[in-house]
Amino acid sequence: MAQNALTLPQQVARMDLARLRGYAELLAFYQGDQWPRLMRRRERRLTFNYAKALVEKTTSYLMSGMHAVVDPEDGSPEAAERARRAERVLQDVAEQNNLAQLDFDTEIDAAVLGDGAFKVTWDPLERRVRVSAPDVQGLFVWWLGDDVSRVWRVASRYYLSSAEEAELAFGFRPTRRPTRDGRVEVVEAWTAETFQLWVDGALVEEKANPYGVVPFVIYPNLREPKQFWGTSDIPQIRESVRELNRALSQLSMILELSGNPIAVLENVTEAQDIAVQPGAVWELPERARAYLLDLLQGGGVQLHVDYVNLIYRTLHDLGEAPRTAFGESRANLSGVALNLELDPLLKKVQRKRLIRTAAYQRRNELVLRILEQETGVRYAPYRTRIVWGPVVPSDRSRLVADERVLVAAGIHSRRRAADELGVADPEAEFSRWLEEEAHLGRDGAQSNGRAAVGREGA
Repeated sequence: MAQNALTLPQQVARMDLARLRGYAELLAFYQGDQWPRLMRRRERRLTFNYAKALVEKTTSYLMSGMHAVVDPEDGSPEAAERARRAERVLQDVAEQNNLAQLDFDTEIDAAVLGDGAFKVTWDPLERRVRVSAPDVQGLFVWWLGDDVSRVWRVASRYYLSSAEEAELAFGFRPTRRPTRDGRVEVVEAWTAETFQLWVDGALVEEKANPYGVVPFVIYPNLREPKQFWGTSDIPQIRESVRELNRALSQLSMILELSGNPIAVLENVTEAQDIAVQPGAVWELPERARAYLLDLLQGGGVQLHVDYVNLIYRTLHDLGEAPRTAFGESRANLSGVALNLELDPLLKKVQRKRLIRTAAYQRRNELVLRILEQETGVRYAPYRTRIVWGPVVPSDRSRLVADERVLVAAGIHSRRRAADELGVADPEAEFSRWLEEEAHLGRDGAQSNGRAAVGREGA
């Protein structure tokens, strides 16, 4: 059957099979399936899931203190009010969709699989913007020519648990036989002009795209040159994690055998009732010799410990997460010394934040564009700025002093200083400050007036 003769669900079923297999392997490794399949099942296999620990630790550093601000496009009062209005609605959308939790979960997913995604749509029932994070294992993308940035179609495949759920979601019950497990396959296909809905392989709806844009933001965890799909954090540490599991399992077995010593008998042809226990008496023939096998003699265990520490160091080097990031510090480091100690992690977080900044700006643009279409309130030109919190603990008093000097010199505005200090809503904070100043000014004027009257009466 020619490719052109296939329906969209049939095309999707044949697309990106290697990518989907890679996703499944990475997810299984993250969840703890880290031993090669060919190893004998009877061997002791301990699993120390450092892959999960490194991914979650890096994500915690990456997502600390992130928020979006909207800067006016010019100095006019209208532009300033429009920027404040856009910033307020973005905060409302973030609260309604619990974006703090959604962003963290999506970042974990992106670090494991190598790709992350958001979908921004309008909920006609609740009359609000809905932001979701579809599973990238169900996303398929078409782009123009060799320019992977020019995406013209996105298909999203997912499954509903039953025909009843499909009827609840779409208002009709699928007529085709469901899969063996009773699930219903749904494929949404979006272009800038059209929207198609396929249920169990049948096209049930086709209409114009109500948004005028593809409502997906798909971004890589770390970008490979000239590639659309990204790379996971796991491949570079996979071999180190496996070897660490193997070495620690072997060391554990040696220590267990040493705790249950092996009796060695020399020049003995038959033996019975030989027990290694306190007070045991062995009867041995002449010229026979008995002793316990000491697996710890000659410093053998230390060699294993040294090897484990070497693997441990390799794991942290390849994962770009020094031990200091896990709370271990050889000295009370701060400032520049701490930054140098954590430099590999800082560089990794910086690379990721470059990609995330563009993704979150695009998501905010979709939110504002859809709100403008549905409410008629103008939010253009949809420009937002992503402000990230510091990766390492900072001396807040020093930062405040630096911003005070920059504001006094006219280099930073008060709003920019508030952004740098991590104030979530600088405009609202500045308004409250103005109100307090006006209130204090009125109280001061009234006090001066009463004092003047008192002096005149005296």
